[in-house]
Amino acid sequence: MATFLLSIGFVEAKSDTSLFVYQRGSDTAYLLLYVDDIVLTASSSDLLRRIISALQREFAMKDLGELHHFLGMHVQRSGDGLLLSQRQYMLDILDRAGMAECKPCSTPVDTHPKVAAAEGAPVSDATDFRSLVGALQYLTFTRPDIAYAVQQVCLHMHDPREPHLTALKRILRYVRGTLHLGLLLRPSTSTDLVVYTDADWASCPDTRKSTSGYAVFLGDNLVSWSSKRQNIVSRSSVEAEYRAVANGVAEATWLCQLLLELHAPLRRATLVYYDNISAVYMTSNPVQHQRTKHIEIDLHFVRERVAIGDLRVLHVPTSSQYADIFTKGRPTSVFTEFRSSLNVQSG
Repeated sequence: MATFLLSIGFVEAKSDTSLFVYQRGSDTAYLLLYVDDIVLTASSSDLLRRIISALQREFAMKDLGELHHFLGMHVQRSGDGLLLSQRQYMLDILDRAGMAECKPCSTPVDTHPKVAAAEGAPVSDATDFRSLVGALQYLTFTRPDIAYAVQQVCLHMHDPREPHLTALKRILRYVRGTLHLGLLLRPSTSTDLVVYTDADWASCPDTRKSTSGYAVFLGDNLVSWSSKRQNIVSRSSVEAEYRAVANGVAEATWLCQLLLELHAPLRRATLVYYDNISAVYMTSNPVQHQRTKHIEIDLHFVRERVAIGDLRVLHVPTSSQYADIFTKGRPTSVFTEFRSSLNVQSG
């Protein structure tokens, strides 16, 4: 398939090898290929028909019309936007867990400190635990609101204990009460790339490693997010926070390259918002302090992007730091507000 696409004028994207881009003058088409599943869109209906006809002459394939399902995700037109959801997938997970009729809860994780690895007795069926956690990982593709909670239970897949199973069941109870939610994508007048990054310093009770999170918006739409434990121990909160900024900037850099290959380059510098003034100051201050010498690579990486004008790092109040729910549990009112800000909504 890839060879044929190249022969009819498509170019394989370097940022994502499953993406192929066609451009001839004002004609543009994007094709996303995953094994034998294809999503195709074009700048005109005539171009779309020509590409489909060329593919059908070469391969036994069927045009299923407008996009409705892709890799287990349901695509529903909601007003002038698209709602990406996995309702049936969520029901299947709940059924596998024997929790189809469980009592819902308002948040996927509590606000207590993180659970230690060796706390509690081992679970009776570790294989079942791992299977459910793996299923929830795929659900985060349309449900960024559970990304942090799922990341936390993923840390204990090698040796799951009863408290970890309790945390897993809480996520499932939350899913049970939010089956109607999905990720909303809608037309936006803005094409700016905006990144929110956050960190929870030394939050792992076993390793003292920090948790990083980011949320990346293209215009009004959330297009990328992450909740992840940092690879090394940070010696200060500023170090942990700066590493979170660097992670967000790295993702933004990749997205900039992807947009360039889509022939939709950014016209303005990427904005990176953080709620720690010290971390913001370090992005433009060339002076090396004793406490930051060991994070020099991240410092140089971010400062270089700032210096050439690719991005600006700005301070944002904690009350508007949307990446906060990717690093820690939040009270119901705060969680619900941030969830809405991430465009996790109902159809």
